[in-house]
Amino acid sequence: MINVMIVDDHAVLRDGLKNILGLEEGLKVVGEAVNGNEALTKIKQYKPNLVLMDINMPNTNGIEVTRIIKDSLPEIKVCILTMYSHDEYLMAAIREGADGYLLKDAPSEQVIEAIRTIAKGESVIHPSMTKKLLSYHQQKSEFGAEDSNELSIREKEVLMCLVEGLSNKEIAEKLFISDKTVKIHVSKIFKKFNVKSRSQVIIYAVKNQLVPLPKI
Repeated sequence: MINVMIVDDHAVLRDGLKNILGLEEGLKVVGEAVNGNEALTKIKQYKPNLVLMDINMPNTNGIEVTRIIKDSLPEIKVCILTMYSHDEYLMAAIREGADGYLLKDAPSEQVIEAIRTIAKGESVIHPSMTKKLLSYHQQKSEFGAEDSNELSIREKEVLMCLVEGLSNKEIAEKLFISDKTVKIHVSKIFKKFNVKSRSQVIIYAVKNQLVPLPKI
């Protein structure tokens, strides 16, 4: 059973999510909170497996709450569910340990799938948000994490393309290499980062400062 807590200051959204998740086998809403301070109290009380977290709330905002949760109860998964598609929020949320980032316009099936995916230890980013990171890579930047030293120059180039949200075909065209070569490089990056998806690659790159990290 995946125990979920909903943290959002809009009652209609909380009620809607409770109804939707309540119909799903293996999912249970164990609590809800209307602001950051209440969330921190109830999270310690109910110890959910996963928290659906809004960003803009009274008192403590969702990104700060995420930081506190990950510092004190790192086993709890946090998926940001917000109306904000600004890349600054995405980067800040990932920096503070968020396991996923979805927009509120996501279909209910996508939210449910994301909950199940994150509960298994994987990561999820709303598809439209991957391209939002492009603006941070139009300027030349150095790779910051020690793990980046394990990547070849070509693998670093492929990584930047992955963060930009490019497909294998688009990466091949941009770097003037074959699709097969792209697949080989992507596979090597996945193995070196110990990840299973492109979303996880992006999250790993942000958390390890392989990309610029703006503050909000």
